[in-house]
Amino acid sequence: MKKGVLELCILSIITGKEVYASDILEELKTSELIVVEGTLYPLLTRLKNDGLLSYRWEESKSGPPRKYFEITEIGKKVLKELNINWNDLVKAVGHLTKPNKKETKTQSK
Repeated sequence: MKKGVLELCILSIITGKEVYASDILEELKTSELIVVEGTLYPLLTRLKNDGLLSYRWEESKSGPPRKYFEITEIGKKVLKELNINWNDLVKAVGHLTKPNKKETKTQSK
């Protein structure tokens, strides 16, 4: 299930700012979504190829150039749809996993 929501999480992290891949990994880790580079980089490439992200290279004083990602207008539209779908899913699962009130009343008698 976690892999299914990574796209939503990554687009959410990148919204409004340019982000370096290690920043994404750190934010996911802070949220207790542990993702390894081997999972992140192919996903970033796919999102870029799908037109949801763009990137630019920036020279680094302490190593190789860094690739900074930014969400595109298409990415913002997809993120909005993903958020709607996520909220619908949370609502549906929450409804299904609540204890049935009728069953609870019967058990307490």
